[in-house]
Amino acid sequence: MTAKLETIGFDADDTLWHNERVFRLTQERFLDLLRSYAERDHLESRLLDAERRNLEHYGYGVKGFVLSMIETAVEVTEGRVPSSAIGELLAAGREMLAHPIELLPHARDAVEALAASHELLLITKGDLLDQERKLAQSGLGDFFDGVEIVSEKTPAAYKAIFDRHGVTAECSMMVGNSLKSDVLPVIEAGGWGTHVPYEVTWDLEHADAPKDHPRFRVLDDLGKLPDLVAEFD
Repeated sequence: MTAKLETIGFDADDTLWHNERVFRLTQERFLDLLRSYAERDHLESRLLDAERRNLEHYGYGVKGFVLSMIETAVEVTEGRVPSSAIGELLAAGREMLAHPIELLPHARDAVEALAASHELLLITKGDLLDQERKLAQSGLGDFFDGVEIVSEKTPAAYKAIFDRHGVTAECSMMVGNSLKSDVLPVIEAGGWGTHVPYEVTWDLEHADAPKDHPRFRVLDDLGKLPDLVAEFD
């Protein structure tokens, strides 16, 4: 018999509100700034390498992204990147940190509906100050019983979160756009993983879906989430 769901975890970026599209727009500015130094594909590859390399130093979020762009600019130009270009990248980062929040379709309705019957947790990666800002601007903060901002989403991290909130993984579901971070590790921890794909996925978040796993679900949008959760009652 399927255990009754007690707790539902939500990812934040690109699950409840738009985020990756802002990164893509800034990356286009970066590519345009350096177009006279290298081909687009080469710049994209070098930037991704820098992001991957810097995750352990800077973590996820805008600040690490900006530092990776600056590092790539210095490397690709062999130190000849003009200070004005560095200034533009820093300004782009500040704009990202001030970008208004735009909720995804059905996000508020789904969260509000489920808050009436389940414990809701926001479980996200990224910079603490930026994630707190986005949650406050989203207007969804009051619906969550807990907010967990972690450096990585691993099976151990999910188990620790569930333990802190007095629930088991078997009675918990994580909802998010990333198979790598929101679905696979929570399934490994013993919970349910529900994938709600976003229009674009960061290259470092790609993973294969566990298609035949009994605790894996896929939804087109958050509007279908309350009905899915009702199946566990």
